[in-house]
Amino acid sequence: MPRFLILGGTGPSGILLIRKALELYPDATIVVYARSPEKIPEDLANNASVTLVKGTLEELDKAEAALEGVDAVISALGPLASHPSNTPIATFYGHLIDFMYKYNIKRLIVLGTASAKDPNDKFSLQFQALIIGVRTFANAAYREIVAIDNVLRAKGTELDWTFVRVPILTNADTEGAIAGYVGDGKIGTILSRKAFAAFAIGEIEKREWVQKAPMISNA
Repeated sequence: MPRFLILGGTGPSGILLIRKALELYPDATIVVYARSPEKIPEDLANNASVTLVKGTLEELDKAEAALEGVDAVISALGPLASHPSNTPIATFYGHLIDFMYKYNIKRLIVLGTASAKDPNDKFSLQFQALIIGVRTFANAAYREIVAIDNVLRAKGTELDWTFVRVPILTNADTEGAIAGYVGDGKIGTILSRKAFAAFAIGEIEKREWVQKAPMISNA
């Protein structure tokens, strides 16, 4: 039976990741590593397939222990509006990657945004405006995303990582998503959280975007 570690599982996108993982992998064990696991909805917390582990990004011994027997790591960690300036998520990912090498865990799927540019991106006025807005008014968040991208590409050369870049997230009740790159003529600036969850969990086995950073949006 597969065993998945989900990070950022107490946020709205993370909760949907847990639900989608349980739906697509009913025999799996879902380990949720979170600072405040009490925020997990009661039906998930009481699910026999869900294991909650309390810990922070700085408690590396707890994070390492949570990786025991894991087949894939899926993360909805992302910067908040009042994000610290020292890129704590990227720093954590650096340690996480070391642990994944140690335990021979290959699959890593993490949340990102268009603030991290990909060589396949093209110019888009809409996305350029979004990126400039984030860089100007939420610079710590902007630098965090760029740092995450740098860590994945520099340290994750032997991992099967996928950096799922998302635009503006909504609570729309749709899982339909298209994947591509910024400025390719098909990717828009809106994505439902349900679509992010469906794409991320589906990519565990589809493996269509290994060592790539797709931009996804609702069609």
